Amino acid sequence: MNSFASLIEKVSSAVWGWPMIILLLGTHIFMTVRLRFPQLKVGKAIRLSVTRDKNSHGDVSQFGALATALAATIGTGNIVGVATAVALGGPGAVLWCWITGVFGMATKYSEGLLAVKYRAKTQDGRMLGGPMFALERGLHAKWLAVIFAVFTAIAAFGIGNTVQANSISLLLNETYGFSPYVVGGVLALLVLLVIVFGVKGISRVCSTLVPFMALFYVLGCLVILGMNWAFLGESIRLICRSAFTARAAAGGFIGTTVLMACRYGIARGLFSNESGLGSAPIVAAAAQTRNPVRQALVSSTGTFWDTVVVCALTGLVIVSSIVAHPDIDCVQGAALTKAAFDKLPYIGPLILSVGIVTFAFSTILGWSYYGERAVEYLAGHNRKAGKIMIAVYRVIWIVAVFLGSVLSLSVVWNLADIANALMAIPNLLAILLLSGVIVRETRKYLWEDRLDDESGEEPPTL
Repeated sequence: MNSFASLIEKVSSAVWGWPMIILLLGTHIFMTVRLRFPQLKVGKAIRLSVTRDKNSHGDVSQFGALATALAATIGTGNIVGVATAVALGGPGAVLWCWITGVFGMATKYSEGLLAVKYRAKTQDGRMLGGPMFALERGLHAKWLAVIFAVFTAIAAFGIGNTVQANSISLLLNETYGFSPYVVGGVLALLVLLVIVFGVKGISRVCSTLVPFMALFYVLGCLVILGMNWAFLGESIRLICRSAFTARAAAGGFIGTTVLMACRYGIARGLFSNESGLGSAPIVAAAAQTRNPVRQALVSSTGTFWDTVVVCALTGLVIVSSIVAHPDIDCVQGAALTKAAFDKLPYIGPLILSVGIVTFAFSTILGWSYYGERAVEYLAGHNRKAGKIMIAVYRVIWIVAVFLGSVLSLSVVWNLADIANALMAIPNLLAILLLSGVIVRETRKYLWEDRLDDESGEEPPTL
């Protein structure tokens, strides 16, 4: 098992070497420049996200689609993932994670636009879309679409299922002494009760859960930062310096290199906000929107909230806590997060518990939808085969939730990183090769101030 874990770690390091970092961050920067910095439209995008686009094609509201995407992205990556990046890459990883989020908004915008532009409609009226449809209909690369769908269906069990279930189980066992088997059984039952209702049921639960969990966690982080106020300036300077210079082991931190900070910061940034991964566009395609650009703007706010706000706060809490308390152990991400929140007596552990449980549970719900849509795509236009495959996938999904709760998953984080990269590559190719389409649609609706116009394009029926 140790040899297998070592092999997986080597593969993960190879996959997340400079070529992948350049492709991912390069796409973020390229689309940012080509789209004239769509990040500057974040205020307009936030307003659109809470505005219902009535009488438009789609299965759920724009906010419902955003809430489902946020539910899938705001998970343990925001808490344990950021801490793991700091533990392995040093404090500089926080800045690389934040940079990935800022520039990643342009990529998330692009993904959302292509999802609506190339979505299709099933015979029973449901909207289907995502990178597999952009690859097939936009680039006429069916083989790449199939590869993306396969990796999505598989990756969902790592990033969106077992990792999340394991985080909930470990937390409740270590903090409150709950049996992992009891936690796994209850969690599997709750997931089952929600996913049987499909995207509308998942959307309703996420629309209620996401605002509550995010606000509760953010307020908790702000309280801890208030306690660490005297060390905040030093912490920010340390994060910025460590992002671009090698750091020797000192002050509670391990020795790190710039590549380590960059690699772990960007990898955890993608794990958290999923910009470029191609997952969020799958639910964006189901949104009720009058044109692709409106939903693209709404989709971009997912990365803003997830990384630019939540991950940044988590990183500041962790680094400032270590600076204020150098005795904190920086070796393991989960323990590092717990130690930082334990400095706020009574309330801190509660905030962390509620945050991890709600974040992880919502991620399981959101990714169950992504995985099902990938499986449905692989079934082709055969409705009967699609229903059977989805039913089987749901059974396996529920079993995986339980297994993730009771088994040790020491190598799952590296496996999740590998699966993420294999999903991201075909999706990033679609964005780059279809960037002309993205610019044309952006010019038509955003730059010419015609966001209220109907696209007039009827999605084809499968």
